[in-house]
Amino acid sequence: MSTLTNSTLDGLKLLSRGKVRDVYETSDPNALLFVASDRISAYDVILNNGIPRKGEILTQMSLFWFEKLRDVIPNHLITANVEEMPQDIQVHADLIRGRSMLVRRAKVVPLEAITRGYITGSAWSEYKKTGTMHGMKLPEGLKESQKLPSPVFTPSTKADAGQHDENIHPDQARKLVGDAVYQRISNAAVELYSRAAEYALTRGVIIADTKFEFGLVPSPNASSEIVVDGQPMDLILVDEVLTPDSSRFWPLEGYEEGKNQPSYDKQYLRDWMTGAGFTKGLEKGLDGNGWEIPPDVVEGTQKRYQEALDRLTGS
Repeated sequence: MSTLTNSTLDGLKLLSRGKVRDVYETSDPNALLFVASDRISAYDVILNNGIPRKGEILTQMSLFWFEKLRDVIPNHLITANVEEMPQDIQVHADLIRGRSMLVRRAKVVPLEAITRGYITGSAWSEYKKTGTMHGMKLPEGLKESQKLPSPVFTPSTKADAGQHDENIHPDQARKLVGDAVYQRISNAAVELYSRAAEYALTRGVIIADTKFEFGLVPSPNASSEIVVDGQPMDLILVDEVLTPDSSRFWPLEGYEEGKNQPSYDKQYLRDWMTGAGFTKGLEKGLDGNGWEIPPDVVEGTQKRYQEALDRLTGS
């Protein structure tokens, strides 16, 4: 099974190569081409080898959620049909079909909109030490993987590739992006998570937490509450949505609070890295040549991503 870790599209200008996506300019000045590679990152480290079909799985999953949640907030998708894209993109159809989206240009808000329904991961680590989550006081006596009374918006900074995101208190996020943008993001993130989590339970999946990203585009509404440099703006959902890369998916069957849960996401890969000796300061690998995923972990990760797609979308 082939793996695409880096795309090269002659005739298109590469704007950025992120942890997963390669972003290109197109002949349409108002649109960008997103190509989802098979790269995978863990602990903000891009590993040397990728996961076969991962980019296609992420794209299919995002398209499913963009459609299902489009009444909550508009999103940046123009089309995922290569035949509907500009001609300078269509010439690369064989390489990018199934793993690409033509999207609306947007000014990305520098905030990771993490929303949590269960206490796990970095939130659980913080809680054990201080009784807080992103600096917010939580009730005493919570157990690992326990469902929170209601979903909580817990933002983090948005780091560049190779850098680490940082969990921050909502008040810091408000100062970072302004009251109007913060409130709109907070409300949208909780509504998106709640709607998705409710649906996922009907498919036998718990969405423990997820990360959204948002962007700003010019608004036709002169009275918009969001104004940037005198220009009224609208908030839209961008990047990927509710994928195994950006979410923790647990099987509903067998769920039990008080312990770590099996998952359909890259927690499996994180656990392998930790067991292999990864710690902060070893981002370049034990020998300085990066982290190479062994074949069995590649296969296990791919199976988990595929099962998440199959369970949630029925594909």
